[in-house]
Amino acid sequence: METQKISYKDISYNKTKIIGTIGPVSSSKDMLRKMIAAGLDVVRINFSHGTHEQHLEVANNVKELNKELQRSISILGDLQGPKLRIGKVAEGTVLEDNSELIVTTEECIGNASKIYVNYPELPTDIHIGDSVLIDDGNIHITVTEKIDKKSFKTVVKYGGKLSSNKGFNLPNTDISLPSLTEKDIIDLEFAVANNFDWIGLSFVRSGEDVSDLKQRIAKLNGTGRVIAKIEKPQAITHIKSIVKQSDAIMVARGDLGVEMPLEQVPMLQKKIVDRCLNFSKPVIIATQMMESMISSPRPTRAEASDVANAVMDGADAVMLSAESSVGKYPIEAVQAVQRIVKSTEDGWDIYFKGKKPSKSSPTFLSDQICYSAVQISEQISAKAIISLTQSGYTAFKIASYRPKCDVFIFTSNKYIFRLLNLVWNVRVFYYDKMESTDQTVKDVLDILKSHDMVKVGDLVVHTASMPIMSKSRTNALKISRVD
Repeated sequence: METQKISYKDISYNKTKIIGTIGPVSSSKDMLRKMIAAGLDVVRINFSHGTHEQHLEVANNVKELNKELQRSISILGDLQGPKLRIGKVAEGTVLEDNSELIVTTEECIGNASKIYVNYPELPTDIHIGDSVLIDDGNIHITVTEKIDKKSFKTVVKYGGKLSSNKGFNLPNTDISLPSLTEKDIIDLEFAVANNFDWIGLSFVRSGEDVSDLKQRIAKLNGTGRVIAKIEKPQAITHIKSIVKQSDAIMVARGDLGVEMPLEQVPMLQKKIVDRCLNFSKPVIIATQMMESMISSPRPTRAEASDVANAVMDGADAVMLSAESSVGKYPIEAVQAVQRIVKSTEDGWDIYFKGKKPSKSSPTFLSDQICYSAVQISEQISAKAIISLTQSGYTAFKIASYRPKCDVFIFTSNKYIFRLLNLVWNVRVFYYDKMESTDQTVKDVLDILKSHDMVKVGDLVVHTASMPIMSKSRTNALKISRVD
């Protein structure tokens, strides 16, 4: 049966972007097409699961659909990072409260008295009295005694059923693992070779972790930008340098809520979003947003409120994980998020955020142009802000001020064409003619009219660099009426 074609005009669109993790239930081209039509903006490939062959198939499907649908869906490759896990556990294992449990780095089949963890340096890094959380905090143990260089004793504070390969979190322990494992380095090479737009760095602890990844990407001649995932207490301590060094931030609330007191996570989320807005860095809210939709066709009311709150906070994007990768209802999950986001954007004042440009900034003049464009767009009830960019900087800056009108970005830089699809309210078009400012203004308006995104009589605000052929920093602002 012939696959139904979807036009640009049939695709749902919100200002707050939707990221979907792709897995067995959503990797086919037809399923991806339906998810894009439902409002998906960014495809997340999770290197914790699947093979490079499977990931390459997804990436190729996305690239083909971008051409067919005239879209710019971004690809995010999410590195697994130094995630500690227990090994295999005998079926039916239950840890009883107040029982003794030995933790070892010697591989074995775990049971109620002994478990294996995949980190050789763990007994060296751990301290007596340290708390350990297993299976997202469902099991809590405390270190009581070091046995040798491979093992230590613990007492079970809160027990329960235990199965294989569960996460092993150390909330108050500084581990000596590097931010990138051998597996991560191999996955990074794959992501760079296949032109992934964004690279997610897991378990970030400092700005140096981000700088190291950027240097590795540069050595591979890659163009992918780095998303620092905030999920450890050390990241909160060093949040200022991490935001400064990163290209974007993900608030990964799953591990963050295990590593830190969960009652702090809502406030941390809001503080991180505010900091990212002030630094013009995209910010993603992730984990358990629509968890119930793994097995249910409808989200809970609490989940709907969670998504809406992320939008009201000012997040650039919200992310689906297992809901869209292994759940029963991947399309319905995207549709539900899209409806919640649209309702929130229509019914709540989420606009005009961020700080005014600082005169001490080396980019003050171009920043002021972007800020003024957003302010003027509101004063004249503009239909859109239209900008040209080569680096993407103008798009990030304009979006961070959260204009209420549409933002259309034109670029001839193929490396940022898909990249910008993660950024709040930004829609990207390819444009490589640089004859004159007047001709460019006419050309971009003709392109937008052809997609029914502006119409005759609309007021629009343009930003650009003049002379346009120089491709320098933004230094000009123009208002025009579409004719």
